[in-house]
Amino acid sequence: MSGCVGYDDGEGDRETTPSTKLLLLVAPLILVSLFVAALGPAKVFQWDYKSPWWAGGAGWSSPQDVEAPPAEQSLGLVRKDSDVNQSVASPPPSENPGGFSIKNATADSKKELTVLERLEAGLQAARLAIRKAKSEDQAQEVDPDYVPSGPMYWNPRTFHRSYLEMEKQFKIYIYKEGEPPLCHDGPIKGIYSIEGNVISQLEMDGRFQTNDPEKAHVFLLPFSVTSIVVFVFEGATHDWHPMKRIVMDYVKVVSQKYPYWNRSLGADHLMVACHDWGPELSFSVPNLYNNSIRALCNANTSERFIPSKDVTLPEILSETGSLEGLVGGPPPSKRDILAFFSGGPDHGPIRPVLLEHWEDKDPDIRAHRYLPKNMSYYDLLRRSKFCLCPSGYEVASPRVVESLYTGCVPVLISSGYVAPFSDVLNWETFAVILAPEDIPNLKRVLTSISSKQYLKMHKRGLQMRRHFMANFPPKRYDVYHMILHSIWLRRLNVRVYDEGPRDI
Repeated sequence: MSGCVGYDDGEGDRETTPSTKLLLLVAPLILVSLFVAALGPAKVFQWDYKSPWWAGGAGWSSPQDVEAPPAEQSLGLVRKDSDVNQSVASPPPSENPGGFSIKNATADSKKELTVLERLEAGLQAARLAIRKAKSEDQAQEVDPDYVPSGPMYWNPRTFHRSYLEMEKQFKIYIYKEGEPPLCHDGPIKGIYSIEGNVISQLEMDGRFQTNDPEKAHVFLLPFSVTSIVVFVFEGATHDWHPMKRIVMDYVKVVSQKYPYWNRSLGADHLMVACHDWGPELSFSVPNLYNNSIRALCNANTSERFIPSKDVTLPEILSETGSLEGLVGGPPPSKRDILAFFSGGPDHGPIRPVLLEHWEDKDPDIRAHRYLPKNMSYYDLLRRSKFCLCPSGYEVASPRVVESLYTGCVPVLISSGYVAPFSDVLNWETFAVILAPEDIPNLKRVLTSISSKQYLKMHKRGLQMRRHFMANFPPKRYDVYHMILHSIWLRRLNVRVYDEGPRDI
């Protein structure tokens, strides 16, 4: 089976330049830094991802065959600029020396800017516009389609400004190397459909895609992890090496053919994967894991998902590729079930606990391992006030989006899961976040929510539904554009420099 690129068993699969070349690249930056420092102190920022249900630093497990890259691989030609996200996310971050100055380093330069410097200048203008939008005395932008508002957003003004800035300038270049089914393709039906839909929509997108790599802010590595698993994985041998080799070879080919991977060490590159094994395959290339933007359904911090640079894909189950018949539900007054779940017990550690405590234990909580034949899954979703969304072996669950589609308040039961778009959305205003250890207290937690508060959560969930709609063709603020916005924010987190000396 041919892959995206041919196998190469030689010794030339290093993705970075030799150390001497790296030294030549870094040394001028050190001199530049000393010069800037001599000009005087500048206020610096560092954005720390904050989430009500995620505590960073939980034990990371690392595959035995993947070594951490040398320290210089995550420094040098790329600078973090995460402070822009303090305007979009909340709670506000702590200020931390060591970030990049918001002062425009090229403002006093008399030499003509390079193409990359002009690109970065545009991003800097976007950062400043987003920060400015945080001010309460700024007039709200006029938007004919939608103006974000309400407590469902950490900061609706800055989100709106950021979204408009994205529409104004964001460009993605898709590497042309590789052939279907492993590249430029992917599933558009089933539980991993978001992977193929994002890749295919980007391929057809005339607004955000560019055919000129010099104009690109982000570079898509268009291999499909799901397709690699389907067509390459040998179930009899359980050998992962051929799958990992495809990812390694693809990065090797584009890094040797183009300058962009080596210029940023992968920090402005993107992979999209909804398959559970997406994180594992990304470990094949240390800089792909360490530096690149990984858009993943399996957004698990215990499996080395990094919220400040990675993106959560919402898992959307569509057997037909259409949402027809999946969206809509009755008002709260016509929902007679307190909470509902249906799913097999042999899928991860959380579901068995949920079924042990609540299967056939309480008439208000319908917990089924398998639905009786005379019951409809979607009918039960629409009859329920709360829909339970426990993680399986992996943290993502299509039940989260199904709940929002049917007007049921989702109850996220997971450990280490970073919910989709949580840099913009305050999930606690329209969902219940339940730690696995609180499963025995599930009914007490749900019944403690007053009717007034529940009605608010239900209404807010209906408002947030637009951000999870998979439209064909896509519409503004839908799931496709929200994923793009999450990628856009991660690109704003870094600054990329040309190779070689640069006058300031």
